[in-house]
Amino acid sequence: MSAPQRAGDQAVETDVPGRLDRLPWSPWHWQILIGLGTVWILDGLEVTIVGNLAGRLAEPGSGIAISTAQVTTVAAALYVAGACCGALFFGWLTDRLGRKRLFMITLAVYLAATAVTALSWTAWFFFLCRFFTGFGIGGEYAAINSAIDELIPARVRGRIDLIVNGSFWIGAAIGAFASIALLDTSLFATDVGWRLAFGIGLVLGLVILLVRRHVPESPRWLFTHGRRREAEEIVAEAERIVERETGKPLPPVDEPPIRIRARGPVGFVTIARTLVSHYPRRTVLGLALFIGQAFLYNSVTFGYAAILTTFFDVPTGHTGYYFAVIAVGNFLGPLLLGHLFDSVGRKPMIAGTYIGSGVLLFGTAWLFHRGSLDATTMTACWTAVLFLASAGASAAYLTVSEIFPLETRALCIAFFYAVGTAAGGISGPLLFNGLVSSGEVADATLAFCIGATLMVLAGLVEAVIGVKAERRSLESLAAPLSQVPSEP
Repeated sequence: MSAPQRAGDQAVETDVPGRLDRLPWSPWHWQILIGLGTVWILDGLEVTIVGNLAGRLAEPGSGIAISTAQVTTVAAALYVAGACCGALFFGWLTDRLGRKRLFMITLAVYLAATAVTALSWTAWFFFLCRFFTGFGIGGEYAAINSAIDELIPARVRGRIDLIVNGSFWIGAAIGAFASIALLDTSLFATDVGWRLAFGIGLVLGLVILLVRRHVPESPRWLFTHGRRREAEEIVAEAERIVERETGKPLPPVDEPPIRIRARGPVGFVTIARTLVSHYPRRTVLGLALFIGQAFLYNSVTFGYAAILTTFFDVPTGHTGYYFAVIAVGNFLGPLLLGHLFDSVGRKPMIAGTYIGSGVLLFGTAWLFHRGSLDATTMTACWTAVLFLASAGASAAYLTVSEIFPLETRALCIAFFYAVGTAAGGISGPLLFNGLVSSGEVADATLAFCIGATLMVLAGLVEAVIGVKAERRSLESLAAPLSQVPSEP
């Protein structure tokens, strides 16, 4: 390992960003995508299983004294609160210590907390485990989105980022189907099925951990931290692998090199100044996008089973079938629309998906209030709403990961995730479930309309101050804090 440059050392020129962006897609990129992106499957699995098992956990003989309301409100809110805290803590460490070190640590925290959750015997211990499970997942958001954006070529960054974040819903579908089997008392005893549910996440996490060992550190992060030789070695190795895998010579680098002078760790004051003074419009944009999607998604994820059982008399053991349909629609949104975020552009697509989903949700609320829906048609409406909303929500993570300087990227992702999720992700489940649990159609309709309003407002903010980031290098969108003017 080469000795790091010290802050203040002579600036050096690098074409590392341009070399990474010009690489054709190859199995080398697939390794990164699988090693890093599949963690959202775990998140979706976790949240969905817990939501669908809420009724079973509350039954006599479950082995834990807890109510359905505690699972869907207190445990849900603590999971999200843990994710917010984990995002901020690990996001700060990710910018200081590197992407790879942290995306290994955060996954280990998640695995440990998941394993211990299966041993819960009382409500307070279950709540504690849910907090630390969220703590690990929150750290993943900062480390993973930073690493992926810094390793994936600019021309496909939008679609890849959307698919990665949208893979949450693959996990949600798996969780929905798994919960059907785990709720079947002819297969598993009341106090066994829910414990096995957490074992599924543990096994998948261990597999991902093995794959993730081979994902490299971000050369962009290494270079700005004075570790030039390591950065060059990783990029050179990637170029050799890609040439060998594609059987073709690499295209020339068409982006100009940049000059970097390594600097010490970036403090919170510098980061706050960067957000407030240098990028105030982008800060407002990030907050709007995150608050809107966090309220909508955390409400639906934690509360849809309650809607089915409360208003449509769907048995607890059957809610997984309906949620699986919604989950598939959610994943198809980023999968089918993702390429348009790179071709049509960020602003029209993000604004369109946010506003479009909000309008469809208003329509769903109207039909629900009229009594025109049953469990099947309600699910069809939500699937249409979330097909658009899922692409927009995934683009929120994409937006804040590409429009701020490299040295602040992980903590910026963490900040917007934490603030947006705290505002919408904690209040959402509490308000949504509070209104739904009343059993009054008017209260549930109000909950739908609140979510729809926030999505439409966020879409309007994007339409006005969104950033045209499609097919542009990260450095052209926001120059690194360590970048210095090129010599004439």
